[in-house]
Amino acid sequence: MISPLNFQKEIDLIISNAVREDVGDGDHSSLACIPKKSFGKAHLVVKGSGVLSGMEFALKVFKYVDPELQVNIKINDGSNIKIGDIVFEVMGSQQSILKSERLVLNAMQRMSAISTKTAKFVNLLKGTNTKILDTRKTTPGIRALEKWAVSIGGGVNHRFALYDMIMLKDNHIDFSGGITSALNKTVKYLNDNNLDLRIIVEARNIAEIAEILRHGGANRILIDNFSLSETKKAVEFIAGRCMTESSGGINEITLRDYAECGVDYISSGSLTHSVSNLDLSLKAIK
Repeated sequence: MISPLNFQKEIDLIISNAVREDVGDGDHSSLACIPKKSFGKAHLVVKGSGVLSGMEFALKVFKYVDPELQVNIKINDGSNIKIGDIVFEVMGSQQSILKSERLVLNAMQRMSAISTKTAKFVNLLKGTNTKILDTRKTTPGIRALEKWAVSIGGGVNHRFALYDMIMLKDNHIDFSGGITSALNKTVKYLNDNNLDLRIIVEARNIAEIAEILRHGGANRILIDNFSLSETKKAVEFIAGRCMTESSGGINEITLRDYAECGVDYISSGSLTHSVSNLDLSLKAIK
């Protein structure tokens, strides 16, 4: 998985690029009517309900825009929030507060939506041994934020990108001439390049699962687009010889049923690609 150092670099890049995109050569609306030395206070008001996410990111944004801004946190990431709650107060330069506003809101609204949905999935899995995973089906440029939100919601981060885990899916297998060929080439590649990466291999049927197990090089078998009955048979066939992951159209209705088949993980792209932002608003305190 991505290292803490690389994760922080991703967050720093997101902030610098977002400020560049939004501010450009200046926030002319604020520059035009608010004196440079005007100081004030604003607070973040919750207008929906869910799980708060992005408070720590907001602190980083405020510090980047203006280190002199002071933030009084009232609710922390991972907390349940409801309409009317005040998440934080920010004090300092009015121009700096307004320069930060849109990036803070955009990030926290989306992150809170993702954390809220993830927490719902985690709750549905209570009592099972199955963990919920995110995927790479994220918004280009802000993957680190979305995966951060999944972890705040209680989910587990899958691979961050193409570089931190091997995942041999159907196209890799077909292009390579089959599962055994793909695995042999992968093991050699990792050895030749002195790389220590975990290997996940997708299986389309029991015969492919058997081939993966015979080879022995995979750390996890991806049981993709199997029906419930097929998944249960696959897990029984694997019998603990390899970690298992289910994916493919699993939703809130079927999530628990797949978990009860005994898989170790369920991955869901919907955690990040199918959410509606949680409504938050930054309001000046007069």
